[in-house]
Amino acid sequence: AETRSLTRALGIAAFGAMNVMLVSVAVWVGSDMGEATRAAMHWLAALIGLPTIAIAGLHFYRRAWAGIRARRVNMDVAISLAVLATAAMSLSEALRNGPYTWFDGATALLALLLAGRLLERAARARAGRSVAELLALQRASVRRLGHDGRIEEVPAEQVRAGETVLLAAGERLALDGIVESDAAQFDLAALTGESLPQPLARGSRVAAGAVNMGSAAVVRVTQAARDGSLAAMARMLEAATAARGRFAGIGERASRIYVPVVLAVSLATFLLWHLGLGADWRAALVPAVAALIITCPCGLAIAVPAVQAVAVGAMFRRGLLVTSPTALERISGCDHVVLDKTGTLTEGRPVLLQGDWSPAALRGAASLAQASRHPLARALVAACPDAPAAIGAVELPGQGIVAGQVRLGSAALVGTTDADAEGMAIWYAEPGTPPVRFAFADAVRPDAAATLVELGRLGLSVELLSGDRAQAVGALADALGIALRTAAATPEAKAARVEALQRQGRRVLMVGDGINDAPALALAQASAAPESGTDLARTTADVVLRQGGLAGLAETISLARRAQRLVWQNIVFSLTYNVLAVPLAVAGLVTPLIAAIVMASSSLAVTLNALRAGRPG
Repeated sequence: AETRSLTRALGIAAFGAMNVMLVSVAVWVGSDMGEATRAAMHWLAALIGLPTIAIAGLHFYRRAWAGIRARRVNMDVAISLAVLATAAMSLSEALRNGPYTWFDGATALLALLLAGRLLERAARARAGRSVAELLALQRASVRRLGHDGRIEEVPAEQVRAGETVLLAAGERLALDGIVESDAAQFDLAALTGESLPQPLARGSRVAAGAVNMGSAAVVRVTQAARDGSLAAMARMLEAATAARGRFAGIGERASRIYVPVVLAVSLATFLLWHLGLGADWRAALVPAVAALIITCPCGLAIAVPAVQAVAVGAMFRRGLLVTSPTALERISGCDHVVLDKTGTLTEGRPVLLQGDWSPAALRGAASLAQASRHPLARALVAACPDAPAAIGAVELPGQGIVAGQVRLGSAALVGTTDADAEGMAIWYAEPGTPPVRFAFADAVRPDAAATLVELGRLGLSVELLSGDRAQAVGALADALGIALRTAAATPEAKAARVEALQRQGRRVLMVGDGINDAPALALAQASAAPESGTDLARTTADVVLRQGGLAGLAETISLARRAQRLVWQNIVFSLTYNVLAVPLAVAGLVTPLIAAIVMASSSLAVTLNALRAGRPG
């Protein structure tokens, strides 16, 4: 509703500003214009400008009034007073048929500020989708098994603890439960970071979000949807997002000091001329309005959004999608990067390693693998895509695939012992030949090592935080030279680690791609996710790395730091400009027209400086 309201207001302001500008230009250039014609032009501008100011400015007036009621002077108070004072002065000039009015400045200012607010609103709305994305996993329907064996399809939130549900092959579990089938196999990658599906015996606990990779399985629900792990994670996300929401932007913090000073200067100018110098209140209002216009925080108001708009656009062209209005400011201050393993530093899918197997063995194994969705089977098919599907292949959940006497699967299935049981491997056996072992690895992203070097050059420390096995985490950390590493971390443990680091004074940039990373992503000072990550991770993160790797991470930090330097330059320029311009306005040496021109010039200078945020290097 707010977005629709802002869009309507922007349309009205833009339409009004363009039409008032046409009238004003005629007055400015028509030095030989007669008084009656000029008066008609002024009233035509008023006829268009006053309704535009009244309707399009409601967003600022309401927020200003809310700030005043809360005894807090915000940027909207100064903007509202500047717009209304300019409109009042313009109306006064129209009534006395003065040489100029400034309805064009008031309407154009409203249009520019509304455009900035609308863009900010769109970015902020995206950040609120994280919890909705997570809870959407529980809104799907499930197949509940009745006591009489009948299957009933019901919404997940209607299932109570103790009831059983039937999970088809490839279906995602929406509720926490205990496996009731004799043998089941679940893909837990989104929850724990485990690269391979895990076999779960009867009585094993399985969390919501796991995907059934075997045949149909029966799961007895242990907790209702509102009490389960997904709901708990949603509450963690809400708390973390609320904590991050208290992070005030630079412009907002500056306005807390700047706006009261602007209002005080304008009031003091009026009192000086009216009471101190004895001028008529209308005459005293001219320098007071000039002071308010010339010190209006327009440059300050666009100092941050102008740089942000340019920087965000430049990042988008580089394959980096910024999803939060304060992301650049928070990223620029980070000094410690926490990286997930599976899907972040690695590709998230196994790749066949070279071995002493023959091409014929690979082709035979890939033929059987065509009948399975197991990640290792998919990797075999990818290594030999032209292998035909084996006739009569049957998949044994948790064991492998059998086609007559030919077998593909675990060491036990082919009747051998796996000497390297910790590695990712699958065995292939034909009658009369020794079993062949195919080994796999979760390939490290090709840009991971270079990214870590670049992060070090930028002065950031790095640690690895994963839910995967200790051996896999340790091997990857050693290969990439990461000293700090944590394995087998649950979503709660990841969030707790990020929180502990921030209590120690570290400013954490969290990078992850799974459902289990979402609480940590939301809790960190800033966060990023690869485009290949889950929907939940992408909507929770401040930046989505759309290039498909980590190459954009260091560039994101560099661009964010550059943007913040330009923001501070703009703020310093805006404040310096006012320090120099205010005395002239107070002394009555600046008319409202000149004040408007000077104010527009300062805004133009700020905008031109902001354009530097998109330059490379």
